[in-house]
Amino acid sequence: MSRKRMGWSRWVALTLVLALSAMIAACGSGTKNNEGASAGNSTSPSAANTESQQPANDPQVEITIWDQVNPDDIGKLVGEELQKGFEEKYPNIIVKHELPPNGTNDREVFVTAMAGGNGPDAYSVAYFPVIGDWVKQGFALDLSDYWNGLADKDQYLKSAMEGATIDGKVYGIPNFMYATGLLYNKKLFADVGLDPNKAPANWDEFAEYAQKLTKPEKNQYGYALLGMDWADWWFEYYVWQAGGDLTTRNADGTVTLDFSKEPAVKALQYYKDLKWKYKGVQKNVLQGIDENKTDFFQGRAAMILFGSDGFAQLVQNGIDLNDIGFAPFPVGPAGKAPSQVGGQYWIVNPKTSKEKQDAAFKYVEYMTSKEALEKMLTFQSDNGIMPNLLSVRNDVDPSTFVQNVPAGLVAGVRKAAESTQLEYFLKERLSPYVVKAVQKVLVDEKADPLTELKAVEELAQREVADPYNKEIKE
Repeated sequence: MSRKRMGWSRWVALTLVLALSAMIAACGSGTKNNEGASAGNSTSPSAANTESQQPANDPQVEITIWDQVNPDDIGKLVGEELQKGFEEKYPNIIVKHELPPNGTNDREVFVTAMAGGNGPDAYSVAYFPVIGDWVKQGFALDLSDYWNGLADKDQYLKSAMEGATIDGKVYGIPNFMYATGLLYNKKLFADVGLDPNKAPANWDEFAEYAQKLTKPEKNQYGYALLGMDWADWWFEYYVWQAGGDLTTRNADGTVTLDFSKEPAVKALQYYKDLKWKYKGVQKNVLQGIDENKTDFFQGRAAMILFGSDGFAQLVQNGIDLNDIGFAPFPVGPAGKAPSQVGGQYWIVNPKTSKEKQDAAFKYVEYMTSKEALEKMLTFQSDNGIMPNLLSVRNDVDPSTFVQNVPAGLVAGVRKAAESTQLEYFLKERLSPYVVKAVQKVLVDEKADPLTELKAVEELAQREVADPYNKEIKE
């Protein structure tokens, strides 16, 4: 997802899989780009004669949710079915299902609407790395009392709740999450004499594999490296593997920048070596993620980083799932390689009335329930759609809804999800600075990783960290 989106959903923003995951969260919308869409709304009819948990004589309340089902959505029917199910359960809650306002970036659209007092009563696309910022900006309601009253709150994965739990308070309910790992082409492995069932285990093996899999005469290379857009998104994984992180969130809420510390320097040197020493990556290291994934789909890239939510893309692009492998990242000097976990939360508007907040949370609870998630998984199964293999709930197992998927893929996802880590603190604001250093060593062989990281760290300290820390202390 972006910084513009920080997370994996950006990877699938214009594909089927995000459309479906967003529908799980919001029954239809939540894509990154709504340009060309006409804003509109439809008011859901009540169903007063239907059995409901809410007495029919309760006061009627109307809420607005940005989840209008587009006519061309592949999951239109199941999306509307979920919305109707809520109407029948709560006939006194009238939901206006709207499309988000036009815009190229869903985060900017939401923030602009909230700042102007025009935000929805609940929103389903609060990404894991940005929810903290939105809490600080007053865009997310403290849901602790609602959360404590949930009978099935223990069914939500602890790793899914981590990003939404801030200073002991709960601000979001997860609707979608993914774990990342290494995706590789088994056929290309076999072609160069590598074991197709064995992923590289460490940095040395990874570099060796990338080098061996690079065949310029075949327009083939070993590893699709991300140097454009959100280069820090994948780069941070290597910092973790080297034993550190890019920032530290201190006990008092302030941030310390760790760009120039040893783990980050080691990681950037390794990145540089993959490009200049081993020559195991694409020639155009500044190409974007869409070009990277196209290279993998078309057999030009042998390895790429991937999320547990992306397998539908492979099928869409004609790839036999038996021809690919998925494994945890290779470990680095620190002897570890945590998977990045990311996803989306439902949040509730703190600026609306208590009556609307109560109703909005009922909608959130319904849309993240076992019933709703399994209804979506059943739809996907019935229509031959590969689901995200990682659920936000312990009592929902996506693999039981999948047929003809290699057991190795499911096992690989579960293995990668055993050790996870959230993206670095304050990533949304600091991303451009880290990206600048990453890109410099990828385009300039003479660039020194430590020098470049120190330069962007000093700049980020003045422009981001110092103002942020001052605000926190005030």
